[in-house]
Amino acid sequence: MTRVAVYGTGSWGTTFAMVLADAGCDVMLWARRPGIAEAVNTTHVNPDYLPGVTLPPAVRATTDPAEAARGAEFTVLAVPSQTLRDNLGGWVPLLPDDTVLVSLMKGIELGTAKRMSEVIEEVAGVGPDRVAVLSGPNLAPEVAERQPAASVVACADESVAQRLQAACHTAYFRPYTNTDVVGCELGGAVKNVIALAVGIADGMGLGDNTKASLITRGLAETTRLGLAMGADAQTFAGLAGMGDLVATCSSPLSRNNTFGTNLGRGMTLEETIAVTRQTAEGVKSCRSVLDLARRHDVDMPLTETVVGIVHGGLPPRVAVKELMARTAKAEHR
Repeated sequence: MTRVAVYGTGSWGTTFAMVLADAGCDVMLWARRPGIAEAVNTTHVNPDYLPGVTLPPAVRATTDPAEAARGAEFTVLAVPSQTLRDNLGGWVPLLPDDTVLVSLMKGIELGTAKRMSEVIEEVAGVGPDRVAVLSGPNLAPEVAERQPAASVVACADESVAQRLQAACHTAYFRPYTNTDVVGCELGGAVKNVIALAVGIADGMGLGDNTKASLITRGLAETTRLGLAMGADAQTFAGLAGMGDLVATCSSPLSRNNTFGTNLGRGMTLEETIAVTRQTAEGVKSCRSVLDLARRHDVDMPLTETVVGIVHGGLPPRVAVKELMARTAKAEHR
């Protein structure tokens, strides 16, 4: 039986632990809070982040990171992206020498503008063949209900991606492999920024034409950045690109979409943060995505606008006027 450690008991980390167990793996969740670990072990429920969902018996939990790591063939990292570096630094000495590090995180590190796989390689001192990412249209509450969903597992070493694929393939969760780690990570990170924009538009009462335009032009921005960084254009037409973008921008289950909606309705950043229970990655990552775009000389006006609204105090209605007043150009330039 494949042994998997999952570090992080948020909704997606817990849900993916369920997927792994349903696929036949023995799963150990690492929880920061003893109450969550106890609840998982005694009631098979994570009451804080996945209430009402009964986890398989093969999912157990601990607050001891060394116990979680013991014998793990895969080590799944499901913590907020901006905390990865510090957290992983403490866990690395405990991890098995041959474990594959799997990122569920969809963000870009502030300051360094590094993708999560790059942070993992740097902190853990491993090569790209030991790091995989999972990305796609995977809203945790729907997957937790075992509704049919597809995803992408990406690794520079295709055989490693295939091993991870086998470890999480169930009757309701269909993973595809990809070797384009850059494209999969960018798709997952930038879609959160675009989801904020779509949510803001929704909160302002704007209609489907506006939201469809934001999604489409958001995909264009993502693709431009990806190509500048050596990604495969096909990735952005797939599950980790368009698939994840559509789900995150269209669903009220999306944290980033909901965060944007509250901003669009007139709530301040502080008020919106106060009513948001879980991390909306795009709120912090929008700045690092824009930083990444500038480093690669890529024009990303929607991302720049989101940064202006979220962190610069730009009123949404002013932002819309500024976007619409941009110089007209050919679509594919």
